[in-house]
Amino acid sequence: MDLSMTAVELGKKIKAGEISVVEAATAYLDAMEQREKDIHAFVTIDREGALKRAEEVQKGIDDGTYAGPLAGVPVAIKDNMCVDGMLTTCSSKILSNFVPTFTATAVKKLIDAGAVIVGKANMDEFAMGSTTETSYYGETNNPWDLERVPGGSSGGSAAAVAAEEVPYALGSDTGGSIRQPAGFCGVVGIKPTYGRVSRYGLIAYGSSLDQIGPLAKDVTDCATILEAICGKDDRDSTSVKEDGDDFTAALTDDVAGMKIGIPRDYLGEGLDPEVKDGILAAAKALEAKGATVEEFDLSLVEYAIPAYYIIASAEASSNLERFDGVKYGYRTDSFTDLHNMYKKTRSEGFGAEVKRRIMLGSFVLSSGYFDAYYMKALRTKALIKQAFDKAFEKYDVILGPVAPTTALKLGESLSDPIKMYLGDIYTVSVNLAGLPGISLPCGYDSKGLPIGLQLLGKHFDEKSIIRAAYAFEQTREYKRPEYAVKGGE
Repeated sequence: MDLSMTAVELGKKIKAGEISVVEAATAYLDAMEQREKDIHAFVTIDREGALKRAEEVQKGIDDGTYAGPLAGVPVAIKDNMCVDGMLTTCSSKILSNFVPTFTATAVKKLIDAGAVIVGKANMDEFAMGSTTETSYYGETNNPWDLERVPGGSSGGSAAAVAAEEVPYALGSDTGGSIRQPAGFCGVVGIKPTYGRVSRYGLIAYGSSLDQIGPLAKDVTDCATILEAICGKDDRDSTSVKEDGDDFTAALTDDVAGMKIGIPRDYLGEGLDPEVKDGILAAAKALEAKGATVEEFDLSLVEYAIPAYYIIASAEASSNLERFDGVKYGYRTDSFTDLHNMYKKTRSEGFGAEVKRRIMLGSFVLSSGYFDAYYMKALRTKALIKQAFDKAFEKYDVILGPVAPTTALKLGESLSDPIKMYLGDIYTVSVNLAGLPGISLPCGYDSKGLPIGLQLLGKHFDEKSIIRAAYAFEQTREYKRPEYAVKGGE
């Protein structure tokens, strides 16, 4: 079977009876078995469960129960989304034995659409990181260059799609964790508007910032997956019922009359010249198709990183209080009393980056610093949202890079947390403002690594970014990593 097919292409062949669901699942599971020694994109692979599910789905397709475009197509789920009966660890020692008794709404919607879950994808521990190197289970490698990071925190999901271990995957995005790994791995990823997709069953990092979204090979796949997982959910009070969720209707090769703005602030110091060239070339390609493209000043960009890390760390310190060794998860072997058990469990169960952010979050929420840091960060967040609102009065879409560079060498930024945090400069403000964003490849640097293009839209206007991304995608062919072409040998 041809593993280079997109999810929608494979779904069509399954529907037409050219490929059985069991054949498709087996082909990808065999690829995973062969490639995982190099890529390490998964924490859990459920071969037995996937093949059993494949048989059920085949019957459902045959009797008309499953008629959607994703029926029978294998999928990987980021390991911070609960799946009933499947180990869900957040790539942390503290949840190394946690098996949920319920399923996240976004995952349940895929199951209802006939998806076959093959495993849980590796990630930065509790989604804290930009490289998938903070995982308790070891780092994931980038299929474009095994000595480079795949990005993070959804690096396992992005690498699995790029290495053709799965046709598509779900990730989560708190400050760029779908878009940045999509950019580093040369695939497409969408971070929907905050509230577009239910967060029920997503183990929280920053509750006001987290959002689930798809990673796939092309814009068509991402639009199709987003249609399947979006919608109001009574179990998530932040989810919204919003019209205009027929995202595949935006897959028209037409951007005539569309106004696209490029923030000058995104093109300045710190941006790799090759990345800048790739981004400006993409802007020219959209201009050639009839869009109006111009540069403008987007204020407050330099405040996005500090505001984001204060808010995200504060929310993380609160959300991670529940992991104390009492009701579920890891518990230390030896302790003297209850408080000693809490301390030892958390000290042994959390990794260095998670501890750093819990400590930072606890500090900014403490009585002496609450107003000086946390409240100031919230005011900055409001100002950043206002700056975007003002920009969107003039532009339909904002265009820019996903990251200042292409994929970094393993270990390059892990030794310097500030450098890792600054790598999120172009992505975090989108989460602070709750906007939708899409990342897709727009070229390659001199090392042959993918350059990520980011397109941002107004609240609940995913259609505009999908329309612009699809139009740009038509100017380029999808390029596969050499690793995938050679079959992972």
